[in-house]
Amino acid sequence: MPPRGGDPSKVIQRAKKLAGKVHAFNVTDGSRAVMRMSSMAVGKLLLEAGLEPVLQIACRDRNRIGLQSDLLGANALGIKNVLCLTGDPVRVGDQPEAKQVSEFESIRLLKQVSAFNKGEDPVSGKLVDGNTDFFAGAAADPNCHSLSGLRRRLEQKRNAGARFLQTQMVMETKTLEHFCRDVANPLELPVIAGVFLLKSAKNALFINRVVPGACIPEEIVKRLDSAKDPASEGVAIAAEQTKQFLGVAKGVHLMAIKAEEKIAEILDQAEVSLQQQ
Repeated sequence: MPPRGGDPSKVIQRAKKLAGKVHAFNVTDGSRAVMRMSSMAVGKLLLEAGLEPVLQIACRDRNRIGLQSDLLGANALGIKNVLCLTGDPVRVGDQPEAKQVSEFESIRLLKQVSAFNKGEDPVSGKLVDGNTDFFAGAAADPNCHSLSGLRRRLEQKRNAGARFLQTQMVMETKTLEHFCRDVANPLELPVIAGVFLLKSAKNALFINRVVPGACIPEEIVKRLDSAKDPASEGVAIAAEQTKQFLGVAKGVHLMAIKAEEKIAEILDQAEVSLQQQ
């Protein structure tokens, strides 16, 4: 998560501590409609530190010209991995009076990435400097109640140019298995499964209440509530999920909001190393 300020040093320091433990760093773009430093700036700083970014690009705050400019800029900076998102609505953020743009959504953004990768200029035919070289991904929610609707949406994203899926948080292996078997695998889209670090039962209940699509099972809430050290129990749960999910999906996306220092501990408990991947 980029900082809420102009100094990136702490973010980069936290990332450097994970060097050699993870393949890449997902850099959020105004997640939850809250102001933070540019995801592209942080992505470039990660590259300069020898670390691989996955750049989130959300459509909420920029029109097509702004998104096109940012894509060309990211390519020029050497950023290749992009996760194309519609973006959380402004009303859920801390500046609800801000104007939402949303001229594009995720599928149109994926189409734009694909067009740039083919060297196509949106106005004059061909990009004068040749094609871009992005590896584009899309978001998916395995907890969606309508798998048929989810399948149709993801097929559109694949046809628009998505080459991998990064999921929202998943709490149960059977949910991920169902999603991969019945939705992602038939579309030949590799899945990076979302693992979310829970800090307490209160934290889990809050997420269930305010995060769209979140469905943390009652047994996990009870496990956190009865634990002598809920924070350590949350790490143990995330480690168990990581180990289980790697047997189903192509990878995991560890989300430890404001507790990134716990990621190494999760990986150690899950007995996961890059050499195994």
